[in-house]
Amino acid sequence: MLHTMRWFGPHDPVSLSDIRQAGCTGVVTALHQLPVGEEWPVADIRARQQLVEADNAAHTSLHWAVAESLPVHESIKKGLPARDTYIANYQASLRNLAACGIRTVCYNFMPVLDWSRTNVRYEMPDGSRALRFVWQDFAVFDLCILKRTGALADYEPAVAEAARQQFAAISAAEIADLTNTVLLGLPGSEEAFELASFQQLLDEYADIDAAALRANLHYFIQQVAPVAQEVGVNLCIHPDDPPYPLLGLPRVMSTANDVAALFAACDVPANGLTFCTGSLGVRADNDLPAMVRQFGPRIHFIHLRATKREENPRNFHEADHLAGDVDMYAVVSELVLEEQRRAEQGALDSAIPMRPDHGHQMLDDLKKETYPGYSAIGRLRGLAELRGLEYGIRRSLAAAGPTIAAPAARITY
Repeated sequence: MLHTMRWFGPHDPVSLSDIRQAGCTGVVTALHQLPVGEEWPVADIRARQQLVEADNAAHTSLHWAVAESLPVHESIKKGLPARDTYIANYQASLRNLAACGIRTVCYNFMPVLDWSRTNVRYEMPDGSRALRFVWQDFAVFDLCILKRTGALADYEPAVAEAARQQFAAISAAEIADLTNTVLLGLPGSEEAFELASFQQLLDEYADIDAAALRANLHYFIQQVAPVAQEVGVNLCIHPDDPPYPLLGLPRVMSTANDVAALFAACDVPANGLTFCTGSLGVRADNDLPAMVRQFGPRIHFIHLRATKREENPRNFHEADHLAGDVDMYAVVSELVLEEQRRAEQGALDSAIPMRPDHGHQMLDDLKKETYPGYSAIGRLRGLAELRGLEYGIRRSLAAAGPTIAAPAARITY
């Protein structure tokens, strides 16, 4: 695999030097400074590339490998008349990225919120901190803080009553912390949603159910995937996180059937998947190794992390990368086999970009402010474990047959 790490730009406390020393040759980044829906100009793309590559003459080369994310404007998700203008901007951005040599573009189609958690400092047994989602805590926010219209119908009576009792007992500081956690903005953004206006954003989806959102997604992909195919860009949708509806909002990229429906809506190779083991792994009914076998040729980007379902299966936290409910050995084995199939078929890009996702905050990073899930040392640990797992799998396969070769220490461009 092409080992990468996410970088949020010049203000990211994790530096490009950190990413290089972690063993990466690819950088996953985006133009977070541009408003969602605007065209990404070539000049801005090249400026970001120059930042990434600035020290390549003196050190191991880094290159901008994946654009994550080229975000989808809410007008497209809601199917508003303005969507075609924003789709045209998206098409232009894909052409501009291709002109600069960026060939992998990740996006998601989650309404309003991106990924959702209720705790970004959950203490693990070893003292490190992880991301966590607790259904009852989310009910506290929804029922007692936001007071969303119709929210009561989305929760079991026992959960709703427990949420009310919990809300009555927590402090103002705890209420503020939960609110700020739920309303975190897009990764890399310095802006969060405001509680006062958040209900209005939800109200705009009042008449959009799962079928309507799915139709809007399929319309979008039918407009942009042919352009991506034409210019040589692989589009890859990120699954819902968590993979079930929240706040009355539908989510339509949570299961193998959802992925298959998207691919059927526009059957071109560029229409692909970001295979996120953490998001998909939250659902016990998602068979991750089987999904790699089913969708292998359309997996254009990989996020490897392991989520752990708790006693209430709606609750989960981010486990160590080789722990949790994800059978990482089985998943990585299938991904390695997919890469080998591509190489045997003569593909020039048989190495799929992979990044370790959502590392624990640990060691010296416990004293630092970083974007939740994206501290340096936890991701370094995850990448080291995943590199070792991949290496061991490749060596075992090489011993089993003469056509399989062990990888070099690093995959370069």
